[in-house]
Amino acid sequence: MLARAVLLQMAGNKKIESFARTNRLAASMAARFIAAEKIEQVTAPVRALNKQGLTVSLDFLGESVTNEQEIAVVVDTYLRLFQHIRAEDLDSNVSIKLTSVGLDLDPDICYRNMARILNAAGPDQFVRIDMEGSTHTQRTLDLFWRLWEGGEPHKNTGVVIQSYLHRSEADIKTMIEKQVRVRLCKGAYKEPATVAFQEKSEVDANFVKLMQELLLHGNYPGIATHDSKMIDATKQFAAENNIPSARYEFQMLYGVRRDVQQQLRQEGYNVRVYTPFGDHWYPYMMRRLAERPANLWFGLRSMIGK
Repeated sequence: MLARAVLLQMAGNKKIESFARTNRLAASMAARFIAAEKIEQVTAPVRALNKQGLTVSLDFLGESVTNEQEIAVVVDTYLRLFQHIRAEDLDSNVSIKLTSVGLDLDPDICYRNMARILNAAGPDQFVRIDMEGSTHTQRTLDLFWRLWEGGEPHKNTGVVIQSYLHRSEADIKTMIEKQVRVRLCKGAYKEPATVAFQEKSEVDANFVKLMQELLLHGNYPGIATHDSKMIDATKQFAAENNIPSARYEFQMLYGVRRDVQQQLRQEGYNVRVYTPFGDHWYPYMMRRLAERPANLWFGLRSMIGK
């Protein structure tokens, strides 16, 4: 727990980030978890995953953006990304954080940017709205519902729900009622006890409970975990309730537990790999290390092996 707390604190340290982004060793470690820096460079890693039978969700890294010029860059990147996915015939959808397109600046600006992105995505592309820290949870869901049920409804999108939040059971119930596609994960931010479970056993128990509800009643949920116990619990519950693998998918992160990704696919399960790209990789990398400190050693080994 101490290592996780330290790594999460480092994730938000701008001075360390500035150093890391110019440090060759840190960049080398990040390469394990980040597919590329530019759109044109994502083709090879995505095709490699597709050849293994794995689908992808591409995420342009960036969060807590409050500068309109930077927001414009993010929006333009996603518009070009849709074109690139189609041109290269990649089996991929996309993920996006609302703070990267203006949520912290102005909800109306964020809404307009997301409407533009979803219109560009069209019926052939699905856009997953990522969840961030608990201070953004309600604002993220408010914006999502505005897109989903507004004057110009956008149904080509879904959300992420985190099992470590106390509120998530109620949120899942609403998502199921509305048949929203949900990505269920444990959560990767440091949260107070007032809003989140603090013990791993509690987070896991809630994950299993929410997973079961989504498998029984949800709309093609994404079960996002690298935890073997959670994976086994999902497989067992699906088998016991005659839920075919075509009704859900496992989701895992680029560069994490690649052997498990391949094994699941070989067993006939749908697997999607969350694949980030971009040069704003430091906060993302640190949260991956905090989620599973063993990833630190995987990264160091990959550096040594180069």
